Amino acid sequence: MWKNVSFLILIFLFLGVNPSLAQQKNLVEFKSKKDSIDAEISQLKKKLKPLEKESKKLKTRIEILEGWNTGTFGTIGFNQSAFNNWVKGRNPNATSTTIRGTFNGFANKKTEKSFWRNAGILNLGWQRLDIDSEEGEDPSFEKTTDILKITSLYGRNITKKVAFSAQGEYNTAILTNLNNPGILDLGTGITWNPKSNLVITLHPINYHWVFGENPDFENALGSKVTVDYVLKLPYGITWRSNLTGFIPYREQEPSLREFTWVNGLSFSAWKAIGVGIEYALRNADVEFDGIQSYFVLGLSYNI
Repeated sequence: MWKNVSFLILIFLFLGVNPSLAQQKNLVEFKSKKDSIDAEISQLKKKLKPLEKESKKLKTRIEILEGWNTGTFGTIGFNQSAFNNWVKGRNPNATSTTIRGTFNGFANKKTEKSFWRNAGILNLGWQRLDIDSEEGEDPSFEKTTDILKITSLYGRNITKKVAFSAQGEYNTAILTNLNNPGILDLGTGITWNPKSNLVITLHPINYHWVFGENPDFENALGSKVTVDYVLKLPYGITWRSNLTGFIPYREQEPSLREFTWVNGLSFSAWKAIGVGIEYALRNADVEFDGIQSYFVLGLSYNI
């Protein structure tokens, strides 16, 4: 009897140890295979780095040979609502129409020793509210947004990523209140281009002109900062961000300090047509004592 029991115990021990030995063998084989694959990946990465550098050099050469790089893009928003005998509303019979558009254009040129970047932004908006009143007058479209901004930046390279630069920037309205107020900046300093999609400009010598009928605002010398960033995201999404600011060296009341931060997000839906979102914040006492903002959601189009 004891011999039978001992024999059964040996069988169970054998059955238990055998799978364990097989698992240990598989584990060693898998680790060895993984180490081999990791070594191949490391070798491929070493080969990839010089190829990436060469690709960037070729891209720069292509940009130089192509000359001017131009393009336009924009976002158009349209909204219409109508109420007919809607008694719960303040105006039971009313029609509201809103049209809003932002248009952006650029023209850039790059050479071995210099660059020239030009950009323009036009932001227009209208709104009409038609209320069924006894007078029976047809209302007209009223302007809600009117922005024109033109920028030109020229630079001579010091290194591959740093350049001496000069910039002119003009900001005003175009449909009404042309140059009232209007702001013109002319300055010089340094432009840093750490990446192909990021341009940072610092001009410590910048003269700031303010045009308009308000006698309280004066011209001033100060520092101008500009940051322009474009990021390509998966699924054809593009994010554009532009920040500009001016700080005067001499404080005065009202202040000439100002900044504008514009962010745009767009993605393609069909060919050059897509959906675009643009949001902006601005603070400039020459225009308004406080934070200004606008938001546009609509169809976008790239040319």
